[in-house]
Amino acid sequence: MGVQPLVLVVEDDFPRGPSLVSTLASHGFRTLQALPRADALARLFGHEPDLVLFDASATNVDGVGLTTRLHAWTTAPIVAIVGSARESERALLDAGASDYVARPFAPSDLLARVRVWLWQKKRTHTRHFMGDLAIERLHIDRERHAVFVGSRQVHITPLEGKLLLALGRSPGQRMTEDQIIAAVWGAPHTGRTRYLRACIRNLRYKLERDPVHPRYLLTEAGGSYRLRMQ
Repeated sequence: MGVQPLVLVVEDDFPRGPSLVSTLASHGFRTLQALPRADALARLFGHEPDLVLFDASATNVDGVGLTTRLHAWTTAPIVAIVGSARESERALLDAGASDYVARPFAPSDLLARVRVWLWQKKRTHTRHFMGDLAIERLHIDRERHAVFVGSRQVHITPLEGKLLLALGRSPGQRMTEDQIIAAVWGAPHTGRTRYLRACIRNLRYKLERDPVHPRYLLTEAGGSYRLRMQ
């Protein structure tokens, strides 16, 4: 049997921390635990976690700042735990978090997110050795609020779903950054391109075989994007 994935749990509230560790361990994951300060970065030295699970919901934790530092030190996906799905969670995504889970959540939901991102990381690693495969079609199921690449269902956040739907209304047609922002966040937020670019980056990581050379979510000249469905 192969080595089980290693998850670094960054948690300030130790009554909750061991619970996260126990949940992960009971489902076959190896774990490390760290405080959300220098200890979190220190744990990266000598270890190569497959995923970082970071509880950013504590009021005394600079979640965005620590996410930025973790992202600079590791290529592992960072899944943030937040108090609620608020505007500030967009800043966590912009700082390098791959995804977030809002409290309260069921352990099964958290485990599902962890498995999705571990699978994505493994897929990203192995695709460099597999060569080109058959072209898969991107499909947005509006009724089920689901996204598929070929037969594979892709987990997306509600915000990412709104962005794909905005582009998917006219597949192949260009939309400027301000047009997309107005459709997803609302007209008062036009000009705040860093939120959009963070969302685009995370979607490419989920959808594309090679996010650096995307097939589906394309950047066009003049600061615009278009969605190619096949």
